[in-house]
Amino acid sequence: MSLTMFWFRQNNLLQKIMRIISIIAALVLSMSILGCGNEKSEGNSAQPVQKVEQEKVVSDPKTDKGVGPITSITLGEIDPALVEQGKALFTSKCSACHKIDKRFVGPPLKGITEKRTPEWIMNMILVPDKMVAENEEAKKLLAEYLAPMANQSLTEEEARALLEYFRTEK
Repeated sequence: MSLTMFWFRQNNLLQKIMRIISIIAALVLSMSILGCGNEKSEGNSAQPVQKVEQEKVVSDPKTDKGVGPITSITLGEIDPALVEQGKALFTSKCSACHKIDKRFVGPPLKGITEKRTPEWIMNMILVPDKMVAENEEAKKLLAEYLAPMANQSLTEEEARALLEYFRTEK
């Protein structure tokens, strides 16, 4: 085996190890943040602490547009060039946490366009931190998967390309 081939295999292994370490670090950080309560103790106060239950907002995933810059989108015929761009973006930006047809760090994305609105999908891609903070469906996903979605700082055009790719994965 040549020295170049040996180096390439070692480098590839190191990249996989670093990816796993990053995922574990994100999970640990998420769990530590979720474990922190927001109740404040006032010492030995004679006042009893009253908990006020927040009103639960029930949303329909098929009509929920989420929160973020995308408020309306009209879909036409599937654009093959956009699909290819989205597929390449998925491979480079998303595949460390998502698989199309199986649960991984994040949920499987096969059929996502049948479960969620295009606006919700794009908002989740563009502003996942805002979605998790303000959208009930995104909060449910965080509770189930325990890892917040990383903000990849994608443009609206890139998010649209990913959506187009997801439209072909049914």
